[in-house]
Amino acid sequence: MAKQLEDYMQWPEIEALMYAECGRPETVLGPKQVDKSHVLITAFEPEADSIVVSGEDLKKEYKMTKMDETGYFAVLIPAKKIPSYHFVLKQGKKKIEKTDAYAVDSLFDGVDMTQFSNGIHDTVYEKLGAHPMTIEGVKGTYFAVWAPEAKAVSVVGDFNDWQAARNPMRYLEAAGIYELFVPGVSAGDLYKYEIWGADGKRVMKADPYGNYAERRPATASIVWDLNKYHWKDEKWLAKRKKWNAKKEPMLVYEVALGAFKKPADAEKEFYNYRELAPMICDYCEEMGYTHVELMPIMEHPYDASWGYQVTGYYAPTSRYGTAEDFKYMIDYLHRNKIGVILDWVPAHFPKDAHGLANFDGTAVYEHEDPRQGEHPDWGTKIYNYGRPEVKNFLIANALFWIEECHVDGLRVDAVASMLYLDYGKKDGEWVANKYGDNKNLEAIEFFKHLNTVVLGRNHGTVMIAEESTAWPLVTGKAEDGGLGFSLKWNMGWMNDFLEYMKLDPYFRKDNHNKMTFSMTYAYSENYVLVISHDEVVHLKCSMLNKMPGEGWDKFRNLKVAYAFMMGHPGKKLLFMGQEFAQLREWSEERELDWFLLAEEPHQQIQNWYKDLLHLYKKNKALYELDNDPKGFDWINKDDIFRSIFSFTRHSKDGKKNLLFVCNFTPVDRPDYRVGVPRRKQFKLVLNSDETKYGGSGEERPLVYKPEKQECDGQKYSFAYPLPGYGVAVFEY
Repeated sequence: MAKQLEDYMQWPEIEALMYAECGRPETVLGPKQVDKSHVLITAFEPEADSIVVSGEDLKKEYKMTKMDETGYFAVLIPAKKIPSYHFVLKQGKKKIEKTDAYAVDSLFDGVDMTQFSNGIHDTVYEKLGAHPMTIEGVKGTYFAVWAPEAKAVSVVGDFNDWQAARNPMRYLEAAGIYELFVPGVSAGDLYKYEIWGADGKRVMKADPYGNYAERRPATASIVWDLNKYHWKDEKWLAKRKKWNAKKEPMLVYEVALGAFKKPADAEKEFYNYRELAPMICDYCEEMGYTHVELMPIMEHPYDASWGYQVTGYYAPTSRYGTAEDFKYMIDYLHRNKIGVILDWVPAHFPKDAHGLANFDGTAVYEHEDPRQGEHPDWGTKIYNYGRPEVKNFLIANALFWIEECHVDGLRVDAVASMLYLDYGKKDGEWVANKYGDNKNLEAIEFFKHLNTVVLGRNHGTVMIAEESTAWPLVTGKAEDGGLGFSLKWNMGWMNDFLEYMKLDPYFRKDNHNKMTFSMTYAYSENYVLVISHDEVVHLKCSMLNKMPGEGWDKFRNLKVAYAFMMGHPGKKLLFMGQEFAQLREWSEERELDWFLLAEEPHQQIQNWYKDLLHLYKKNKALYELDNDPKGFDWINKDDIFRSIFSFTRHSKDGKKNLLFVCNFTPVDRPDYRVGVPRRKQFKLVLNSDETKYGGSGEERPLVYKPEKQECDGQKYSFAYPLPGYGVAVFEY
């Protein structure tokens, strides 16, 4: 029998097991039908003194022969088919029952592998990664990782003393995937993949599809069960299916979770997702926001990257808790009618040793040519959008956050950097496409596929592009040559608006067109007007300190700025803290300066912004026709020397239209008269001169009746004494 066993020994592969260099462990481990009446069963257990094969399908127990001192065991048993069995190991005085990991069938079938290899496996995250499960009554965890050029891959962790030789993974050549079910591994166990790369180097990589990770600076992945949370937001999801981003109100509060509020206890670095949920929800409800947009919460190693250097795309960062805690926060906000958008980063990834870079000793996720695969300015890697499995990784990730975690949309970061091959690069640092120009054809197709799949599967969700150039049809339909996004950040408006607001009022007359130019292209895309975190960091000043003048003049400037923004067509986004005129620039190291609300001017600007939000939500004229020229008319866009802008917003049914008047100088205009299109009653619904906003409190009529007196090119008009930096909004 020993001689017969010897005949089946593949000694080069067996010896490679000891050194974790066996790239195909399935050839020398697990059961094999060697002839019509015998099954060969093998095991590699370096710490076992002896092993017995036992099982209900067997007539008796079979003692395995130790074929090599490294711990390789084998036995031939009489059987016409592979039986169900387990090992009984003796280690000193201990007896351990153990399932043979290499006897478990693959969880990847041919359809899975074909879809993944073609980039169309939308829920591949259900197979790749680490998944606790029970197989044939045995509890354990199934691991799978894509590493097509690796010589060998082992899963290592607490459960095997981080020894690569203990759990070498099986290779599925058709898809370039390594997989293994490891009995006894459960939620909470640390793990990584030890990869013997094509370059001959050994690296320890975190799981690209892992759902939980150690808290930085540690970098191991953690086995986690995503199926434990029970959702309660079914009413929200049902209503969301009918939600139309073009026609619904959208007031977004951009939040950096770790700096919204911080615990008073110095030993506690961050609040948990569950603790943050009611804090954020209560504040958004009080203010009137419809959505929060969270700066990236995917796992990242460096706080100062603000989450934009992602290493764990499928893992909510452990800084604030577990995946269940994160789901609770989403659920809580939904149950209180607040939508959630996540900032998502498919444009690049960092070079951290445990991350995606050079994953299997080759450029797996990135381009091999650094002219295509690296951002010189950012020191990061660029995804290879032409590789199907890479596209699959990213598109499935977008679906993961929306379908598994119920978020309502993604704001896609740095879209321009993906569309242009020469973005941030000098001559010689980039490679032209096949037509000789700078358009990234593969990224264009990626966006079309991404948005078609995500929005096609999830009606009522949104995909929002941060695209800083004049690329056409960003929100156009993919079938019409567009990229297929729902909405686009209006960076042009933001830049012009802020440049205008920074000016001394005396010079605003010379830059009047900065406030009117955006209406020449307002309907070319579906826009979101944004003042994001990027505008209040790195010496750009907080919104208040961008304003000219001193003291109260800064607050008055900010009030009229916010009113103009709210009246202008487009959805709205403001970064946290700017609604109460934070003085300092934002920093991830501290919470917002909530103490400022003890001071009257900050209370007053918060009151003003809150009432603007509620005015917006109550009036369809401010959102229903955002993308239709019928929704907006200038009354006077040419009042250059007084720097006053007047315009109307219209609802679809023509009821409850609004007239905005905004004075951008400190000069009172007691003789001001505004032209109006109709001889209807005009009701004053928002007046910046009220005391709760820091105004004079002067009594004013609530109703104004136009006279037949031409003004601003209109047949009718009425007088309204307009204070310096004054804002008046009328309903008619």
